[in-house]
Amino acid sequence: MPLYQTFLSLVAVLLFEQLRPLPAKRIVLDPLRGLTAMLVKRLDGERKHREQLVWGVLILGGTGLCALVSYLLPSALGVLFAVLVLYLCLGFRHESHYFTDIHIALRSGEIDHARALLSEWKGGRYDEVSAGGIARLTIEQALTGAHRNVFGGMFWFVVLGPCGVVMYRLARFLYSEWNTEPPSGLESGLGVEAAPAQTAYDGMNNQYGEFARHAFLIIDWLPSRMTAILFAIGGNFEESVFCWRAQAMLWPDRASAILVTSGAGALGVRLGVSDSDDEEAAESPEIGVGEKAGVDNLQTTVGLVWRALIVFLILLALTAIAALAGS
Repeated sequence: MPLYQTFLSLVAVLLFEQLRPLPAKRIVLDPLRGLTAMLVKRLDGERKHREQLVWGVLILGGTGLCALVSYLLPSALGVLFAVLVLYLCLGFRHESHYFTDIHIALRSGEIDHARALLSEWKGGRYDEVSAGGIARLTIEQALTGAHRNVFGGMFWFVVLGPCGVVMYRLARFLYSEWNTEPPSGLESGLGVEAAPAQTAYDGMNNQYGEFARHAFLIIDWLPSRMTAILFAIGGNFEESVFCWRAQAMLWPDRASAILVTSGAGALGVRLGVSDSDDEEAAESPEIGVGEKAGVDNLQTTVGLVWRALIVFLILLALTAIAALAGS
C-alpha cells in the first residue's frame, strides 16, 4: 500500500473512532475468545509445543488471511478493507473512558469510585491507595495503554499494511488471554485487556502464558521504542531520554519500562513511587524526575499522548510526500 494511502487510512480511522468508538468487547474480544478456546480444545491434546501450535494457527492464519484478501482486492476496495481492519484493531477510545472517569472521580473527591475504576481497568485491589497513588497508577496505565492500543498497531500497519496490524492485535490478545495472573511489577499494567478470572487456560498459564508473553515482547520490541521516542519528542526530550537510559532497567518488564520511564521524563514527573498509604504501589521503584505525579498531571498526560500522535502523523505525511515527489 502506498504511503499516502496508509496516511489517509490512519487519519480516517482516528477521526471516525472519535465519532463512533468500537464496542471492542462484543465485536472483537468475545469472538476471539471463542475462536481461541475452540483451537485450544482441538489442538491441545498431548502434543509437544502445543502452545506454539495454537499461537501459530491463530496468528499466522489471521495474518495470512488478511494478506490474501488485501492482495486480491483492487486498489480502492483495498483501502476500504485497510480502514475496516484498522477500525477493528486500533482503539484510541477502547480504554480512554476509564482514564476520563477516574480523572472526574478524583477531581470530585470520589476516591472510592476512582479506586473501583482503577481495579476494573488494571485488575487487582487498590483499597488503601491514596488519590496521588491512583493518579500515578492511572498515568502509567494510560502511557502503556496508548502504545498497546494505538501506536504499536500503527507501527506495524505502516510496515506491513493491514496484515501487520492484525498480527500485532492477535499477539497482544493472546498475551492478555493466556496470562490471567500477570507477573508482578509493570507487566501487570501493560494496557491490555484483562482476561476473565476463570478461563479455559487456568492451570496451563505457565506454558501458554510464557510463550505468548515472549512472542508478544519480540513483536513489540521495535514499536515500543518508537513510542518512547515519540513521547520524548512530544515532551521534555532530554529528561525523557535520561529516564529511559538510566531507569528502565529498574522495572521487571523492559519493554513497558521504556514506555513509562520515557513518558515520566517527558512529563517531568515521578511515577512508581508510593505514599505511606499506597500499599498496592509499594513494589514499584521510583522513575521519572521532578515532583510526584498527581491529579493535576492527568490532563498533561492526555496532551503528551496527543502530541506524540500528531508527531507520528506529521512524520508519516512528510515521508509520503517525499515518496510521491520522488516517484
